[in-house]
Amino acid sequence: MIAVISGTNRQDNMSSRVAALCRSILENEGEQVTFLDLRELPDALFRPEAYARKPPEFEPFQRAILEADGILTVVPEYNGSFPGVLKLFIDMLRFPESLVEVPAAFVGVAAGEWGGLRAVEQLEMIFQYRHAHLFGRRVFLKGIGELLGPGGRLTDPELETRLETTVRGFAAFCRAVKRGRV
Repeated sequence: MIAVISGTNRQDNMSSRVAALCRSILENEGEQVTFLDLRELPDALFRPEAYARKPPEFEPFQRAILEADGILTVVPEYNGSFPGVLKLFIDMLRFPESLVEVPAAFVGVAAGEWGGLRAVEQLEMIFQYRHAHLFGRRVFLKGIGELLGPGGRLTDPELETRLETTVRGFAAFCRAVKRGRV
């Protein structure tokens, strides 16, 4: 099972649309997918006491990460980095077991020129610190507001092919890691 994370809790965000596209690619490849939308995080997670005792409503998120054979995160760039809610989500995951030796891949999303490059690179450092297996390919979707057309498809065929190739490659990487071949 691969967990696909939409990395923001902003309403009407583009990340969720791109994450849904990634989910569709994976499911068309026969992969089981769990979709984690950070807009659905429980309000209690944002209270200071959550660091000491996680709210029970967070358990489905935690379980999905622990059961995942891979984690694909769609990362929007906000102010030159990734959203704070994504960092809080990671901070709330059990340490160290939540990300240790789990394959991880990233898709950057931004309105700006670099398509979330800075946000992805910063997030990769955190996943490396947590001992995840980083997949070597990434996709950066710049000018995202103009890239998503009707039905949630990318309007640029080259970018759509690159996204499909990366997502399919990540699924193969997850299978290889699971079999101990990476």
